[in-house]
Amino acid sequence: MWPQIQSINPSAELHVADRQEIRPDVTAHLEQVVELLHRHELVENLVQRQEGVRQQLVEDLVHRQHLTALQQLLDRLHSADIAYILEALPLDQRLVVWDLVKAERDGEILLEVSDAVRETLIAHMDEGELVAATGQLDTDEIADLAPDLPREVILDVFKSLSTEEREQLRAAMSYPEEAVGALMDFDMIEVRADVTLEVVLRYLRRLTQLPDHTDQLFVVDREERLQGLLPVNRLLVTDPDALVGDVMTRDFDSFHPEQDAHDAASAFDRYELVSAPVVDGQGRLVGRLTINAVVDYIREAKDSEILSAGGLQEEEDLFASVWKSVRNRWAWLAINLITAFIASRVIGIFENSIAQLVALAALMPIVAGIGGNSGNQTTTMIVRALALGQITRDSARKLLLKEISVSALNGLIWGGVVGLFAFLIYHSWQLGLVMTSAMALNLLLAAVMGVAIPLTMEKFGRDPAIGSSVMITAITDSGGFFIFLGLATLFLV
Repeated sequence: MWPQIQSINPSAELHVADRQEIRPDVTAHLEQVVELLHRHELVENLVQRQEGVRQQLVEDLVHRQHLTALQQLLDRLHSADIAYILEALPLDQRLVVWDLVKAERDGEILLEVSDAVRETLIAHMDEGELVAATGQLDTDEIADLAPDLPREVILDVFKSLSTEEREQLRAAMSYPEEAVGALMDFDMIEVRADVTLEVVLRYLRRLTQLPDHTDQLFVVDREERLQGLLPVNRLLVTDPDALVGDVMTRDFDSFHPEQDAHDAASAFDRYELVSAPVVDGQGRLVGRLTINAVVDYIREAKDSEILSAGGLQEEEDLFASVWKSVRNRWAWLAINLITAFIASRVIGIFENSIAQLVALAALMPIVAGIGGNSGNQTTTMIVRALALGQITRDSARKLLLKEISVSALNGLIWGGVVGLFAFLIYHSWQLGLVMTSAMALNLLLAAVMGVAIPLTMEKFGRDPAIGSSVMITAITDSGGFFIFLGLATLFLV
């Protein structure tokens, strides 16, 4: 009896993989591409200034010469390197390079580039090119690309798939981006428990290739229910006459399609997994999750977090139009402007105090700045702990008390330093005392808000990484000004 195996779609890119050039320093490739593009544009501009019947012939010859060299370079590069180069080029040069990429590699490169750059490349392609590029991909990869493709292209691709592939595509597209089902793939090897290892080995030898990251085979029954896992290393070193059921691992980690992808990524990191089965509610094997999909998910989540912390609504093409970049950035700038107005009005309340003691104007940015830095440190720690699932209701109280203690100690130490600084410059021990007190109180405010804001956002289902730093800075600025100027008004003016 032969083990069963799901169909594995051959990748056209494998035919060029042997001659692809992979180097750690991809910037060197970028410099070569930019240099070839520069030469091409320079000579083309010179030729266009000439007149005569031979102008077109010379122009065509030069055009082919430089573009051929550029195409030969691209043919040697890995798809990920080409994606990097496309992201680093202005739109006009990007499209020149994109037209030189071989058509059979379009789909793989579209998967590698950022969403913003992918949009520009897809807009440059006609429907036939998009259908051809998408048709080279596996069903899980098509699902990743589907949100960016025109509806007509998806329908054409869907018609070209087999019945099994259509069902797989429907399943992959039915899950939200944050679910395991959106990350799983369907290229996996299934075997029965009642066959020998020799039978499995003979079958594997008949295959042209194994699915990527195949570190184990999946043992299922006739109803596709997962029975166990057969590690490849155990398959190779065990007596070939042994049955799969006697050798397989029955204790294993599995995931459900609806499970949070973040939890799955944490499990891969914690247990050092390479691949893991994905099963439905009845225990049937529906797909597998691999380390490359998990790494991509973590990278994208991290990129999104960095962009959100910087006040960007979405990933932005470096060479996007001015208007598009403005729309992507205006929201948080508007929020920052509002918080700046609030801080200015707090200062305005104490205009008379500042007028009577000019030193206050020089010292108050110190209180606000240190408070903002301390608050952002606390927020960063809390957001990271929330992402790792390390905070419970009980531990949240302990964290708050701990951060208050840390801020109180820092406030006394650095507030004392700043107070001594104020005393030495302005020769006023009262001003030094106010400075020390204001610093300590603002750091305490920063600690409370640094813990409370991320936890509150998490409680209401919002991403605590988005906007926390902006809110902390606004509160510590306004609070720092109010505390410092208020104390100065009470004790100095």
